[in-house]
Amino acid sequence: MKVIVGISGATGAILGIRLLEGLKEAGIETHVVISPWAAANIQLETAYTVKEVEQLADYSYAHKDLGAVISSGSYRMDAMIVAPCSMKTLASIRLGLSDNLIARAADVLLKERKKLVLLTRETPLSDIHLEHMLALSRMGTTIFPPVPAFYNHPQNIEDLIRHIVVRTIDQLGVSLPAAKRWGGMKEA
Repeated sequence: MKVIVGISGATGAILGIRLLEGLKEAGIETHVVISPWAAANIQLETAYTVKEVEQLADYSYAHKDLGAVISSGSYRMDAMIVAPCSMKTLASIRLGLSDNLIARAADVLLKERKKLVLLTRETPLSDIHLEHMLALSRMGTTIFPPVPAFYNHPQNIEDLIRHIVVRTIDQLGVSLPAAKRWGGMKEA
């Protein structure tokens, strides 16, 4: 399986980073594109350098490299995840702007009818955001806000992030062994 990971400029760069680590753990080939604002957030929010994040992937591409292999449907990819997905990136994808490699690669996945998952990051949501999400959902995109779960009793932020990463990778039909799954409610 070959998966593109786009990391856009919304807060939550760690989601894209941990996703790359989880996909590597699952033995999945990854291609990463990091937007300029994502690079800024990586430095602001994490202890990683952009170079270290790029090295987590099998292949990395410049944000404006519209000549990259992943910009064409003839280069076979299986899925794309944008984590986090800013509202600007959401709008660009919905409108088919293809003015950067994240938006172009997503456009290719849509036209090829491949799996596209967007970890949308914004709150509260405006009508514009919701309309973009609904339109993309109707096109087959999975809208996946990184909302934490508490039934698995997370002990720290890493537990919350891990759960979101596991659930995101589930969307690809791949299961990570360390997943804490809902086991149902026990009667009192």
